Amino acid sequence: MNLRKKRELLQKRRWRIRKKIVGTSKRPRLSVRFTNKNIHAQCIDDESSKTLVSISTNEKELNSFLPNLTGSEKVGSVLGKRINDAGINTVVFDRAGRKYHGCVKAFADAVRKEGLEF
Repeated sequence: MNLRKKRELLQKRRWRIRKKIVGTSKRPRLSVRFTNKNIHAQCIDDESSKTLVSISTNEKELNSFLPNLTGSEKVGSVLGKRINDAGINTVVFDRAGRKYHGCVKAFADAVRKEGLEF
């Protein structure tokens, strides 16, 4: 399967998931994106189109973390603390077309350990 077809299928999965998931101000959408070098995650209020809390391994204090299992656990726990500090208790998890397995599962479990529900 060529690269173009893979990207098209990934985009279709993203759209299919996003049809069903909507973030509100009381229960924002937690979106996570893994690239080959970085992890990006953000809490989004889709009603007002605002990002409430975000995190990335491009930040100075997090740039040593890799997008693997241990890195995703650490980034997830830091994001969980930031979301709790913002006063958010529940979120809707958006895995951005990826399987709930490996890094995505480790990230979600780390966020749950910080007290968030989804």
